[in-house]
Amino acid sequence: MGDAPDHQGHRARLRARLIDDADGLADYELVEYLLALAIPRRDTKPLAKALLREFGSLGQLVSADPQSLRRVDGMGDGAIAALKIAQATSLRMLKGEVADKPLLSSWDALLDWLRADMGPIDVERVRVLYLNSRNMLIRDEVASEGSIDQSAIYVREVVKRALELGAAAIILVHNHPSGNPEPSRQDIAITRDIAEAAGKLGIVVHDHIIVGGSDYRSLRAMGLL
Repeated sequence: MGDAPDHQGHRARLRARLIDDADGLADYELVEYLLALAIPRRDTKPLAKALLREFGSLGQLVSADPQSLRRVDGMGDGAIAALKIAQATSLRMLKGEVADKPLLSSWDALLDWLRADMGPIDVERVRVLYLNSRNMLIRDEVASEGSIDQSAIYVREVVKRALELGAAAIILVHNHPSGNPEPSRQDIAITRDIAEAAGKLGIVVHDHIIVGGSDYRSLRAMGLL
């Protein structure tokens, strides 16, 4: 039997560093080891670096859709699943920080979750968070995909759904794939229309949060709601 491939020794050293000081690892090293779990007989450092070059950041990489990942040479279902495990685990932990808690008193945790979930998405997506009378999350639903002025976000649909769920309040959320979270005139107008219609039925619109990359804007904080 010959000696083990050089990358096996490198992987053992990387594993030791991961256990001792994960914060000291570069992004490509985290991706490299994650991929190594799915592709154990291959040196995954070149693939990890290629993926980060292609997608731009660790967050964008793990959030990338499977079809885009599959176009990168060397990415099979096992490697894609490894990245998706990392994404799902991260989002579940962040969502756990706001689960079963009044969202208005867990605002920073809510923003962390929404930015991680929606910041890297490259298509505009609109979500509605429906809350009970204690401002705890009842339902988190994707209302539409596409720009907000072209999407099926109709005032009556949002309010109707709130009534169906027995919601006392809602928070609107959507992302700007451009990375610029500044609200458009249409964003402001539709938020005010929903707030007016909901208010007549005793349903409060707490905010409309717009996520752009790692940044965000709150229409409530901007005095636009």
